[in-house]
Amino acid sequence: MLKAPSVDELINLGKLITKQNEKISHESICKELNNIYKAKNTDYGNSFSDSYQEWGIISSVVRMDDKMRRLKQLVKCDAKVKSESIEDTLLDLANYSIMALMELRKENNSID
Repeated sequence: MLKAPSVDELINLGKLITKQNEKISHESICKELNNIYKAKNTDYGNSFSDSYQEWGIISSVVRMDDKMRRLKQLVKCDAKVKSESIEDTLLDLANYSIMALMELRKENNSID
């Protein structure tokens, strides 16, 4: 005869399911970031890398600072431009961070 799971077993199962969902959610967001990166790089060209090559890490800091200022404003007030949501801004910030890291690694692996 099957025994019903205890409350502790059910709680542990819930935690396991939640952790698995978080991993799936993280992976999904990373794929979304990559799709956005590809699309914007097609639309804008490699402008981030070009700016980095010209101005260095400060170009990345300025772009991320602009996004942080936008995020702060969105938290305070509703967006007038509906295509610029908190979620879009966070995705842009994440991609800027990744692109800055890519440039730093490219720079550190260069042969002088």
